[in-house]
Amino acid sequence: MDKRSLLEVSNLQTHFFTEEGTVKAVDTISFTLNRGETLGIVGESGSGKSVTSLSIMRLIPQPPGKIVGGEIKYYPKENEPIDLLALSEKEMQQYRGNDIAMIFQEPMTSLNPVFTCGNQVMEAIQLHLKLDKKAAKELTLNIFQKVKLPDPERIFNAYPHQLSGGQKQRVMIAMAMSCNPDILIADEPTTALDVTVQKAILELMADLKREIDASIVFITHDLGVIADIADKVIVMYKGKIVEQGTVKEIFLNPKHPYTKGLLGCRPPLDFRVKRLPIVSDFMDVHKQEDGSLMITEKTASVQEALDQVKVSTLSLEERQKSLYAQQPILSVKNLSTRFVSKKNFFGRPTAFIDAVNDVSFDVYPGETLGLVGESGCGKTTLGRTILRLVEAHQGEVLFEGRDVLQLNKNDLKELRKEMQIIFQDPYSSLNPRMTIGQAIIEPMQVHRILANDKERMDKVIHLLETVSLEAKHYNRYPHEFSGGQRQRICIARALALNPRFIICDESVSALDVSVQAQVLNLLLELREQFNFTYIFISHDLSVVKFMSDRMMVMNKGKIEEMGNADEIYNAPQKEYTKKLIAAIPKGKVENIQS
Repeated sequence: MDKRSLLEVSNLQTHFFTEEGTVKAVDTISFTLNRGETLGIVGESGSGKSVTSLSIMRLIPQPPGKIVGGEIKYYPKENEPIDLLALSEKEMQQYRGNDIAMIFQEPMTSLNPVFTCGNQVMEAIQLHLKLDKKAAKELTLNIFQKVKLPDPERIFNAYPHQLSGGQKQRVMIAMAMSCNPDILIADEPTTALDVTVQKAILELMADLKREIDASIVFITHDLGVIADIADKVIVMYKGKIVEQGTVKEIFLNPKHPYTKGLLGCRPPLDFRVKRLPIVSDFMDVHKQEDGSLMITEKTASVQEALDQVKVSTLSLEERQKSLYAQQPILSVKNLSTRFVSKKNFFGRPTAFIDAVNDVSFDVYPGETLGLVGESGCGKTTLGRTILRLVEAHQGEVLFEGRDVLQLNKNDLKELRKEMQIIFQDPYSSLNPRMTIGQAIIEPMQVHRILANDKERMDKVIHLLETVSLEAKHYNRYPHEFSGGQRQRICIARALALNPRFIICDESVSALDVSVQAQVLNLLLELREQFNFTYIFISHDLSVVKFMSDRMMVMNKGKIEEMGNADEIYNAPQKEYTKKLIAAIPKGKVENIQS
């Protein structure tokens, strides 16, 4: 045992026993976490990284899950090592939250909606530190200050739904840090956050780690984030560790094709590619008779894969010339959308928030216009106002010369065929009681597309195949699909009406980088095939840069900056844009500490 060892995981096996057989979610893995170290665990959904963290915390739901083998040894300061798997549940409670704490991926589901944020942090403090109410409140406010929450007293009395995503995540960090744990496990803590909020959370965790001398296990699917925070990296695939080493070793000289795939599928920032490399470009996977996987490498290096898909400057210039020689398909003029923020005693509005404030721009046929900004900047409201899903306060939205805002109900229904939206959360935008075949065929029935249901069903099967799904999926329900597959279903449904203009509203923000790359490639292929026009909304500037011809940066309801996507990224004019670009995880080796 290394004297610096804090946690040693040996031959850990966690299985789930289902009707379809045993799933080896964690399959005989071993690693060590040292004192003062940040260990990154990377992999796609289903790789076993979150189940590893839940196994360490002894939070595996039983049944169907069970830790069936291995050891998890925790080495407290100046005490004998403790085998966490040998403890009773009551004994484990002394260590969980106190010595080993966890920040979960989705703060909204981890915080109790019926208690104030302050009460929830106080509860953890009183349970583990045995402080009275007054001292616990004082400590809670002090921690809220440390995690840089604005107005700690207000946050203390606020309920989770009254806070932004970044603020809720800070409350979760405050709760995890409240007892000065030795080990902090962070499970995808920044996945759905803005790049600026993500950067602030990562910096905060690094500061707090130094302050309380904690070690961090940081779980993510994004190797770009890992470069900014970790000392060592473990890469997991199908329940196994396929590669581990220092951050420099993994980034400079990845050995396993899966690691190369994860590194290759992030949008490059310093040049253009016509499509993103995906994991299957780097490896073939074959199942053996004994159930084990045989992996064969297809591409030698990440750079080789990127070189094959680079776009020349000449073809970019030609595309720009042909796009902007046309008449705009959409013209937005002086558009404003406001929401009521205060009402008087009689229910009359007394104050408003201008979510979209006097915005004007054009979009050209076949173009992708990227719309970027932090949460609350007005980008989603702008997209919904264009489609009349939210009513505008004033202005014009001209689609092929017709003002969408002035159309009556019947004309607007007709226009819905031409203008579609793909929402951020594919699960909540699909009816769980309808099969995916029914979900895609329904808008075709409403708009009387094709002569009968037999023809429509054939079209649905064709659409499923277009988005890389299969005909046999027609009768399955949304819960039977992964996040990436559900997003493909939503894309197929948007395509069912043969639209010409599609708004993609944060449609890849919650997906693994590898699945995200597949969906982005699909959207670009469909644009080439059908000459779609997109407004692509995202808080991730690297994704917007890859997808877009032009980029529009929004801040507080107004357009800060607009122009060629590469020019804005390489030479931003406004401070706000510079801040957004500076916050992108670069994943560059030169940024990594030795």
